[in-house]
Amino acid sequence: MEPIKATYRSYLLRLWQTEQNGNFVWRCSLEEASTGQRQNFASLAALLAFLRAETGEQPVMKQKEETS
Repeated sequence: MEPIKATYRSYLLRLWQTEQNGNFVWRCSLEEASTGQRQNFASLAALLAFLRAETGEQPVMKQKEETS
């Protein structure tokens, strides 16, 4: 029998900026509401990649603009 995939997830999202090499970058963490397990991410891109993997979403590809 195939396991049932969760159709609902709840997270506490934390965002903060830190300075790295003279630039400000975003750091993130997600804490699962049901388990309290926390995951840290070094960038917004890493956070989005995790969420896409968790939900099975594929990244949206930008289409080239046509020039006439």
